[in-house]
Amino acid sequence: MNLVLIGIIIFVIVYLFLNWFARTSSKRIAQILKKITVYLSLLIATILTIGGKFIFSLPFLFVILSGLKIKGLTALQIFQLWRLIQYLKNSGKFSQGQFNQPQGSSNLSNEEAYKLLGLSKGCSKEEVLKAANSLQKKIHPDMNRDVKTERLSQLVNEAKEKIIRNDFS
Repeated sequence: MNLVLIGIIIFVIVYLFLNWFARTSSKRIAQILKKITVYLSLLIATILTIGGKFIFSLPFLFVILSGLKIKGLTALQIFQLWRLIQYLKNSGKFSQGQFNQPQGSSNLSNEEAYKLLGLSKGCSKEEVLKAANSLQKKIHPDMNRDVKTERLSQLVNEAKEKIIRNDFS
């Protein structure tokens, strides 16, 4: 029954379109097609501009990270690491200029420390230690000698210490 109803609806739409097409001048049809082309192009350009940040940066990140030979990371963990680096870059705590400079305290807030470790407030001290240790096993400079992960490792330690000092002391 539904197929018959859908067929009738499609037939009516096609009939109305062809009827309109037959009655309209070619000049009017050309104008409408130009407008549709312009609007469709703007829509596609907007979608690619907004989505392009993620579409183009994520695959390149996977290629780069796989080339870095970070041991023991799955694709999901690489994606989480990418999100962490993006968050730290946006908050100004992990910029390109920091790699060759001596590092001091980054003054992480409590909320940033929880986000960095992927935890939420109210978790136990053991969960904090477990999350920090599992991250350190993946990114610690001793485990990945070919990759510069010192700053990321320092940030994980600072986040762990901040949470333990503020919430469990």
